Amino acid sequence: MSAEQQAVAPVEVVVVGAGGMGRAWIGTVLKAPEARLVGVVDVVDGAAERAVEDLVPAAERASIATGTDMVEVARCAGAEAVIDVTIPAAHHPVTADALHAGLPVLGEKPCAATLAEAVSLAGHAEATGTLFMVSQSRRNNPHLREARHLAEELGGAGIVDTQFSRAPRFGGFREEMAHPLIVDMAIHAFDAGRVLVDGSPVQVTATSYNPSWSWYEGDAAATVTITYDSGAVHTYSGSWCAPGRETSWNGEWTLSCPRGTVAWDGDTPPSARSEDGTDLSGRAPSEADRWELDASLAEFCAALRGGPVPASEVHGNVWTQAIVEAAVRSADTGRTVALAEVLDEALAQARTLDAADGRSRALEAWTSGTSGLAAG
Repeated sequence: MSAEQQAVAPVEVVVVGAGGMGRAWIGTVLKAPEARLVGVVDVVDGAAERAVEDLVPAAERASIATGTDMVEVARCAGAEAVIDVTIPAAHHPVTADALHAGLPVLGEKPCAATLAEAVSLAGHAEATGTLFMVSQSRRNNPHLREARHLAEELGGAGIVDTQFSRAPRFGGFREEMAHPLIVDMAIHAFDAGRVLVDGSPVQVTATSYNPSWSWYEGDAAATVTITYDSGAVHTYSGSWCAPGRETSWNGEWTLSCPRGTVAWDGDTPPSARSEDGTDLSGRAPSEADRWELDASLAEFCAALRGGPVPASEVHGNVWTQAIVEAAVRSADTGRTVALAEVLDEALAQARTLDAADGRSRALEAWTSGTSGLAAG
């Protein structure tokens, strides 16, 4: 750790949710120089205590508060921030309560269970003036950033193609969802596409289907085309029931640029070939590079210590959830869906939610769903 890093006090955090992902976050915090675990919360009696006993070194356990009430535990522990790793249905109440208690939030994706709830949380963040960042962790991949860098050298990505083929047998809720691939997996590629191209998404066209051999109840395969106001187009074609030759979990990417092409297999450094046939190699990650959850936590803590607003602050992240909403609607209706359409509907629903809640009136100032996000 550098002298500058040592001079910055770690952010004291409470992890809310002690399930499998919550335990992953506890482990991430315990290893991070930027943060210090001071509390663990779970609605199930005893779950927080068991997680602490299983994961935290014995000498440190006594200093960590536990319980079922987030605000109470945070106050008892003197926490500065909350990491929300609850189930999606709980994201809205947990995050809103934390923000109104003056606690910045780093939340697991998705931002909320519905797009309307996500827009509502953007309003709560505005009303409280408190940071809410969503950990869309797969965007924190050094290879992805290097693919963007290579594309910029070749004039910028104008056409992005993602191929995804896996055959996981999860069991449980994913195999019962109506659109498991789009909602639970493709969201990562949609968000990564936003890293690679300039501009904001404006419309989505999607087709989803379920092959005859699929073990999913809902559509386990889809083709989605996302058009940006910059003119860039991102096409995603994927399947969760594709046995045999599988891609990486990040998929396989091709970026067409004015002066060449970038290729990335999702696992190793990207490469490129210019229009004159010159081969370019992407930089391999260094030991200093941060990945996924670790990078999300570092970015969040840096923002709380005076650093820049994270790219996946709630107003930025809502765009990714809006792409998912538009893709599902397009697949269900067979038409192209504008992001403005789904965001305006979400704004109207979010205003209703906030009126019932009574703590935030920030959304009343939004003239539309898209303009409110741009203003944020």
